[in-house]
Amino acid sequence: MRTYADAEAGRHWRATIAAAQAGDRHALDELVAGWLPLVYNVVGRALNGHADVDDVVQETMLRAVGNLGSLRDPDSFRSWLVAIAMRQIRDRARRRTDRHLDESAARDGAADFAELTVLKLQLEGQRREVAEAVRWLDDEDRHLLSLWWLEVAGELTRRELAAAVGISRQHAAVRVQRVKERLEVSRGIVRALDGACPGLRDLTARWNGRPDSVWRKRLARHIRGCGYCGGTRETVVPAERLLAGIALVPVPVGFTLSLGLGGKTAAAATSVGWTAKVLGVLTKPAVAVTAGATLAAGGAYVAVRTPDDPPPRAATLPTAVSTSAGPSRTPGPSPSGSPSASPSPSPSASGTSSRYGSVVDAVDRAPDPDTPPAALPHRPGSGVTSTGGAHATLNHRGDGVTLSGRGYVLVRWQISPQYRAGALVMPSWTGLRGKVFHVASGGGRRMDDPVSSTDPTATGMGSSATGYAVLPDGTQQMWQNEYFYVDGRVTLTVNERGADYGLNVFPTTWDEAEEDLTHGPAQGAVRYGLVRDTGGDDTPVPQYLTRGTPSDPATVAQRSRV
Repeated sequence: MRTYADAEAGRHWRATIAAAQAGDRHALDELVAGWLPLVYNVVGRALNGHADVDDVVQETMLRAVGNLGSLRDPDSFRSWLVAIAMRQIRDRARRRTDRHLDESAARDGAADFAELTVLKLQLEGQRREVAEAVRWLDDEDRHLLSLWWLEVAGELTRRELAAAVGISRQHAAVRVQRVKERLEVSRGIVRALDGACPGLRDLTARWNGRPDSVWRKRLARHIRGCGYCGGTRETVVPAERLLAGIALVPVPVGFTLSLGLGGKTAAAATSVGWTAKVLGVLTKPAVAVTAGATLAAGGAYVAVRTPDDPPPRAATLPTAVSTSAGPSRTPGPSPSGSPSASPSPSPSASGTSSRYGSVVDAVDRAPDPDTPPAALPHRPGSGVTSTGGAHATLNHRGDGVTLSGRGYVLVRWQISPQYRAGALVMPSWTGLRGKVFHVASGGGRRMDDPVSSTDPTATGMGSSATGYAVLPDGTQQMWQNEYFYVDGRVTLTVNERGADYGLNVFPTTWDEAEEDLTHGPAQGAVRYGLVRDTGGDDTPVPQYLTRGTPSDPATVAQRSRV
């Protein structure tokens, strides 16, 4: 189901694509930096980390940039880009036939894409099993799985998957089902190889350790006839449930995308009608540069600007479906308009002091869901630069993003009590230089609002069946979307130690925040948003905020003193 966040992201990327087609350098920078991770994941998983991945990714982006002017419908950009990537993958397969490449070998001495997925996303248990099972699929199945993986993760739709492969949605459903069946067979092989079956040890004594179709059939035949290997010692969770909402594998440190030097000359680019202004950008010398975005440690993109450049444009990562969720104060659902535990007045109406930091977020009441919010004060903004780029995904303990500049930031909560419920260790804001305010809450719902018409115990925090994520005493109840205003520099870090959660962090704009907040029940939301900004320094600051830089960000006190 399409959400408000999807529509918001769609509008942003339509405008960015149109500006890039018109020759806007910053729009092109943003477009390349924003979509490179998606292309890298499609190609990387389809080729399982083969040494050709970098070349195929670069050729895909080069062709996309060179032919952007021919794209008539900006709404089809994602499927158009992925289709280009799939054509490059197929072209590479045809070239491989002539060169007799060894597909089982990744780049010399490096991890294949399955191992990169496990390491970079810190996958464990059955999630790790799914990632490693991909090695056992044939090329064609792995190509389709690279798209289905992103569909389940919320980065593609089924329509886009079918368009990228060039088949109908009905045919795509049939092919995806076959791939899922083969993936389950491969998961069984991974489980069996992790076991201690004596018969399997004897069978694999002459195996060279490289997955291929011959050994897949041999091992699958053994597992079907073996009581030890065929017996599951735990419930096998379907792959689509394990991959729902999973993050993209970050582009590796040192990956260089030089669109001006990828085997194409300025003359060749001119032949496809690209503007002279953009050609000037593309043919500049580049060292680990994506148009105007530089690759930093951890695969993050940081906008590169000269003193004469205008401020960077705010960005929002494209997603096919919203994967955001958030924590709740109390285990069960709070009825709409009812108070949370230990309610206190909303900070937005509380303080009169003009001293910065005099008002700190606190436990507050859920507002009437049908009451529109107050007007959001329009603070000045020149743009926020994020070390995580247009969309930072923080999924694991220690993941962080540094935000600098002047403007608005959206923090979207994602929580997974089905993987690990219990006490939630809050994220923290550290190293503050300047000011940061908590200006509004939106996303159409608080995270203690009910989310199911059939299970009255289910909220954004969990349910009686899965357990709940529980906030520390005195911590303010989160909404799905929380809006902050940064004037300076600050680092936000995930301190996940108890309940499983993650954050998505987007630089955004006042217009986008205002539109979110005024999206109410008549538009399908549970409730209108809440404005906390007073327009002055008595606007609340977030909890767990400090100007210090502790070695363990989880030690930051709940009561901010800044």
